Amino acid sequence: MMSYDRDNSRNGRRQRKSFKRSRARGWGMGLYRNTRDGKVGGVCAGLADHFDIAHWVMRLMWVGGFLFTGTLALWAYLAAWILLSPQPSRYGGAAQGDDTDDSVAMEYDERYHDYRPRRAFRYPEPGTVRLNRARERLDDALRRVENMESYVTSRRFNLDREFSRL
Repeated sequence: MMSYDRDNSRNGRRQRKSFKRSRARGWGMGLYRNTRDGKVGGVCAGLADHFDIAHWVMRLMWVGGFLFTGTLALWAYLAAWILLSPQPSRYGGAAQGDDTDDSVAMEYDERYHDYRPRRAFRYPEPGTVRLNRARERLDDALRRVENMESYVTSRRFNLDREFSRL
C-alpha cells in the first residue's frame, strides 16, 4: 500500500513537470500569451501572433464568439489564460515566471522590431512578393553570368591572360 502511494506521487510530480515544460515551450507550436500587447490577459494578442493576424481581428473574433456562444467563449478564454504561458523573454530564456531553464528558439521579427519565438512555415510577406524577390535575384545572377561571358569572349580577356603568363 505504501509503495503504491509513493509511485502515484512520483507519477504526479513527473506529470506536473512535463506539463510545466510543455507549457513553457508553447506546447510545441509557439503558443504564448502576449502580455506586452494584450488588453486583459494577452490571450487574443498571443493567438493573433501565432496565426499572424492583427490583434484587433482576433479580439473581434472573440467578441463574435462571445455573442454567439455566450459564456463558452469566456470559459475558453480563461482556460487559455491558464494553459498558455507568457511570451518568452527576448533573449531566448525561459518564459516569464517559470523556473525552468529550457530555452526557446527565437528569431528577430522585422515587422514588430522585436524577438519572437521561431515558427516553422511562417512567412511575413505574401507569396507574390517572395516570388518577385526570387525573380529579381535570378535576373541579377543572369546579368552577372552574361557579363562574365562577354568578358571571357572579349579581346581584353586574351590580353589580360597573356599579361598574367609573363
